[in-house]
Amino acid sequence: MVTYKQLGEKIKKLREGRSWSQELLAEKLNLSRPAISQIEIGQRKVGSLELKRITKLFNVSFDEMLGEEQNKILKGTSQKKKSAVLKLNQASKEKLKQILLYVLEKCGAKPNVGETVLYKLLYFCDFNFYELYEKPLTGLTYKRIKFGPAPCGFEEVVKEMIKEGQLKKITADYYGKPQKKYIPLVEADLEKVKIGVNGKEVIDNVINSRLSNMNASAIADYSHQDIPCETTPEDEIIDYELVFYRRPAYSVRNYPED
Repeated sequence: MVTYKQLGEKIKKLREGRSWSQELLAEKLNLSRPAISQIEIGQRKVGSLELKRITKLFNVSFDEMLGEEQNKILKGTSQKKKSAVLKLNQASKEKLKQILLYVLEKCGAKPNVGETVLYKLLYFCDFNFYELYEKPLTGLTYKRIKFGPAPCGFEEVVKEMIKEGQLKKITADYYGKPQKKYIPLVEADLEKVKIGVNGKEVIDNVINSRLSNMNASAIADYSHQDIPCETTPEDEIIDYELVFYRRPAYSVRNYPED
């Protein structure tokens, strides 16, 4: 018999083979999106009635689903690499620029908010939004590095903003150590990028929390203990789906009990 993880991987490959989203599969199986995510990474048991619906939906047998051998139906299906970095399109870049300007307007002048703290604030904005609404906010991918999650493609966007006169990068002194800081030169326009009331609320909640008062070391330690970062190997891309396994202290969503 396969393990829950192996069964979840098979279900994920079948889903991706039809180019279905987790949300679509959830609708077809009358389950929640987080439940599908949990099944696919082996953190939730698949009941016998659920498995029966899955085999009927994908037109496969129980033996094919529960056998330890890789099945011919799974061969040739696409599998997304965890290490793949999504390239920001122009719309995503513009959204990131306005969100970055907004965050800097609100807390960038604090002496503790250097580049490292800024990385973590963006991480919590993105991952909190994804946990609540199951879709990206900025479009950034994040890699786990020694000092916690770091946004990929950030430097490219910052260079564009500096060239466009939207941002200034300086080096400050913070308790005897050099600190990279960013100074906004124009006002943010969140309406322009249509993040909506929900997006602004998530960002404001992060900015107004104790996170924006932490120094680089404290917020790095805190982010390391968030399940998405904690369970990701160093130098690997952090999977957004892992937000559905957060500890209560980090979770921002109320989950109904099954």
